[in-house]
Amino acid sequence: MPFGEQPAYLRVAGDLRQKIVEGVLPPHTRLPSQARIREEYGVSDTVALEARKVLMAEGLVEGRSGSGTYVREQPVPRRIARAGYRSGGVCTPFRQEQTDDRVRGTWESNSGQEAASSSIAARLRIPSGAKVMRTRYLFRAEGEPSMLSTSWEPLEVTGRTPVMLPEEGPLAGRGVVERMAAIDLVVDNVVEEIGARPGLAEEAMTLGGVPGHAVLVISRTYYAGGRPVETADVITLADRHRVSYHLPVR
Repeated sequence: MPFGEQPAYLRVAGDLRQKIVEGVLPPHTRLPSQARIREEYGVSDTVALEARKVLMAEGLVEGRSGSGTYVREQPVPRRIARAGYRSGGVCTPFRQEQTDDRVRGTWESNSGQEAASSSIAARLRIPSGAKVMRTRYLFRAEGEPSMLSTSWEPLEVTGRTPVMLPEEGPLAGRGVVERMAAIDLVVDNVVEEIGARPGLAEEAMTLGGVPGHAVLVISRTYYAGGRPVETADVITLADRHRVSYHLPVR
């Protein structure tokens, strides 16, 4: 569609976007009011409102209650390094998700039993409704919220063993590989898939983002002899992180 044929609200949004990108409207600057946009561009209130909605959906501006709409400061993306399991040393849950040794991090977690949903059951190759141990994590890198993770382990594998609770017992806080080795299961393969979707409000608030903005979802499954022993979804804000993979050459 030629520029001249674009809907009015997209033309207005495009001009404001250019001003933000070029620094004419720098971070923390108040976006022109709806009335100002209407007057400056000769458009209706509806068009002005829709243009502002476009910029908010793109993450360029944010609304502040009782104050107006302001240009957002764009974060500098951090790197999340991913790599295969490395033997030697202790692999904590944080190091399992962020393999860059230069990044220091902590985590919070809680675990509980639940019935596997159909999608999780398919990933673990167990019957739908079978019991799993679900563990939720919040990871912080350098003190700032970085990643959310939810993992599921089939209780037919870990139930009634010392590693049933990932964050309790003799191997509390160790990675999946070490914990499974303790019950004579050798993890020999890991599969990851990356996708993107709009972030849920709870996810965005926890990670310090804006509801509806895109998140990256890393869906990971650990296998021992072809059998899934753990699956997890790792979630991070798409505009704040880049996922970097270290793949060995064979």
